Formats: sequence, C-alpha cells, structure tokens
Amino acid sequence: MLDQSAIEALRDAPVSPGQHLIDGAQRPASDDGVMEVISPLNGTVLTTIPRGTKADAEAACAAARRSFDAGVWAGLAPGARKAVMLKWAALIEENALELAVLGVRDNGTEIGMALKAEPMSAAGTIRYYAEALDKIYGEIAPTAPDVLALVHKEPAGVVGAIVPWNFPLMIGAWKLGPALAAGCSVVLKPAETASLSLLKMCALGVEAGLPAGVLNVVTGEGAVVGQAIAESMDVDVLVFTGSGPVGRRLLQASAASNMKRVYLELGGKSPNVVFADAPDLAEAAKVSAAGIFRNSGQVCVAGSRLLVERGVHDEFVDLLAQATAKMKVGDPLDPATNAGAVNSERQLMQNLRFVEEARELGREIRLGGQRILEETGGYFMAPTIVTGVEPGDRLAQQEVFGPVLAVIPFDTEAEALEIANGTEFGLASAVWTGSLSRAHRMVRGLRAGVVHVNTYGGADNTVPLGGVKQSGNGHDKSLHAFEKYLDLKTAWIKL
Repeated sequence: MLDQSAIEALRDAPVSPGQHLIDGAQRPASDDGVMEVISPLNGTVLTTIPRGTKADAEAACAAARRSFDAGVWAGLAPGARKAVMLKWAALIEENALELAVLGVRDNGTEIGMALKAEPMSAAGTIRYYAEALDKIYGEIAPTAPDVLALVHKEPAGVVGAIVPWNFPLMIGAWKLGPALAAGCSVVLKPAETASLSLLKMCALGVEAGLPAGVLNVVTGEGAVVGQAIAESMDVDVLVFTGSGPVGRRLLQASAASNMKRVYLELGGKSPNVVFADAPDLAEAAKVSAAGIFRNSGQVCVAGSRLLVERGVHDEFVDLLAQATAKMKVGDPLDPATNAGAVNSERQLMQNLRFVEEARELGREIRLGGQRILEETGGYFMAPTIVTGVEPGDRLAQQEVFGPVLAVIPFDTEAEALEIANGTEFGLASAVWTGSLSRAHRMVRGLRAGVVHVNTYGGADNTVPLGGVKQSGNGHDKSLHAFEKYLDLKTAWIKL
C-alpha cells in the first residue's frame, strides 16, 4: 500500500540541479550550459540538467576506457563485483519512493506503476545480474586428443547506453545490469526529458562502490551527446532503446567510426488479436485497456493495434469502452490514478495529430481524442479509441507512443495474421482464444519477439525481450542479455 503522506511530502520537495557523473565525480557541462526540466504534471520548471557537449561525452568515454583498461572493475574477482552490485540494489530499494516520485515529477508515469516498474524493477534487475555473474562459465571444445581448445568469455569493453524517457530506471537497468556484471565500463546517456531519477540511481551505484570511471552519465541532447558516444573510438558496444530514425543514425555512426557492435530496440506497433472464442471477453477488454492506456500509452510493447473478429467486434468495443471509461486519468502522484501525464507537450501534440488525421479519414473516434485537464498546466490526454481503422492507415502503421488505440476488424485467422504481421515492426503481440491449437498456431505465425496468450503484459528477468524486423536486434533481460556484453576468445593449445 502506497503511503500517500510520504508521497505528498516529496511532491514539492526542491530538486537540486542535475550534474554529469564522469570519472567518479559530479560535474556541470564543460561550457556550463543547462537545460530546463519541465514537469509534465503542471508545465513548470522543476530544475535543470547539464546541456552536455561533445567534449563532455568524449571525457566520459575516455574515463570508461581508462577504467576498463586498468582493470579496476573488469579485473575484480566475480564475487567482489557481485558484492558491489548487491549493495547497489539494496540502496535503490532503500530510496525507492524518493526515486519513484522524482521520476513521476520528471516524466509523468502514474505512481502505482512507477514504484513497481522503476526503482523496484531496477533493483531486481541489478540483483538478478549480480547473482548471475559468477555462474557464466567458459567451455572446453571437443577437439582431437592432442589439442586443448578453451573458449573464454571476456567483457566486451566500453559500453555506450542510450535510454528513453518512458521507463528510464527499468530500461536503464536492463542495460547496466548485464553490462556491469560482465565487467564492462559504461557511458550512459539518459533522455532529455527523463534524466533526474537515473542520475540519482547511478550516484547510488558509486556510493555502493563502483570504481571511478566504471559508470559515467552524461545528460543533454541526443544529437550532441548521443551522437558523440556513437562516434567514439573508445566505445566497443552501443545499446539503444528508442526510435527507428535515431537507430539508423547510430548504425551510420558505428560504420563511420570503429564499427562498434550496435544493439537496438526500436519500438513497435503491437497487435492484440481477439478471437470470438476468447475465454472471457469482458476480462480481455479490461486487460486490453490497461495494455494500451497505462502510462498514457508510453510503453514500447503497448498493444496499440486491436484486431477483433468481426462477429464480436461491436460487443468487444463496447466492453473496451466501458473498461476504459472506468480508468482514472490525472494526477500521477495520486495512487488511485490509472494513467498519468504524457511526457512532454511535444509528445502530446504528436498524439493529437494522429487522432486528427484519423478523423479526417472518416474514422470514428469512439472515445476520447482530446487533451484534458489543461487547466493544470500539465500534459494530459484522454484515452482514445479509434474504430474503422484500415490496416494501411498511418495510425495502424506508425508508433504513436501515446494513449491512442486503433481498432481493426477481421474475419479469418489467416486475415488476422496478415494484418498483425503487416507492419515494419515486430516487438510484441497478443492473442485471445479458447483454442489451444489456435493459440499455438498464432504463436508460431506472429512475427514478434513476444507473444502473449490470453493476457497482455507481464514478464520478468527470466525471459528475454527483443524484437524482429525493424523493432531491432539483440535482447534485454534474461541470461541472453549477457551475449551483448561478452566476447568469445578461443585458446587453441597444442599438447
């Protein structure tokens, strides 16, 4: 149970200006430039963060390189690295409410989701990889008797990590946990509109004992700081969660520099497929509403395309509208709120443009479609259901990253698969059916990294998350995440 009095005590607490974390020390931008942090709760200035320069990014990459080459972290015994990471996880949990409220004030996620999905999730992820790091074994190859072939698993080097604004702690930990557990040094670049909680969480890592230069954080504009990290000759691996156009620029930067390995999670347009034989249409509608409208739709795996078998289309849309109407949108620091603020005014305007375009095409705005609570100064949008959407509409093809759901009818299983797979994305998906055979056929047929069956959302660190097609490559979470941060070295020994 969330302590409302504790939340209220933190709601208006002063927020000190953010600072870079470079080589173990907090510092401003090299030219003292700052960026205002605008809270989406009320549109006011919360504090400032450094407007990082190319020189700042290069200094952080150089510090990471020095720390890695010196072996101050990579050279530690696994048990020593584990102890530091476990202490870090404990510190995150001790400061969980403060981290969560700070993050809500910065990016607008409702507090009920933020506490669980941000600091508590991040602590769990750091702890998971801490416990796993001394269980990664090398190999002995089955060679001829006169040869001993050993396969060593070694840290890949310096990792550049660029993370988005929707779940900065959770997604940041998905990168930091396995990278640091593997023995790498890291340069982290938070999103411009969600840096504060990550800066605090990483400072706790230094407090826990991470050596200077092992974890560096540089804030600022992606076109400056992110680009400099991507171009750095000191960076061996680049990991990114964000948009496709930025992902392409990072690949180009890698090719133009040292051809560093690049792993991308580039979002989705995830289909949520409801068949007439779904076990419980009312439950499916309730879960589907949460699957698109929690965190105001700002979730990479959000079920933003709803495909409904025509025989139950109207009934299901009615149930969905009823479930959505019961969701409370508003103050994200109120534990009763189901959906908080949109991250920024820019994102809100983009969401509304998608709705207006659908309206111009003659699609029905069944629910929502407008900005709400404008009197607060914050960036709030009503959960929006658009029906009559055609599979080729922009609303059905491009990621909105907002509380806007496109509803598309279908007649057959084959048609459902064709529509579901008919975008450039392939991150997540879902199918609702009472037929075990159909469920398995759909799991095989859906081109997505995740397929939910009779649910939407829900997973933990034991399973990988990654996409196919233009949703990216490589995986976060699970032991498979180590593959991005480890190199294989063969020792071929003649006996």
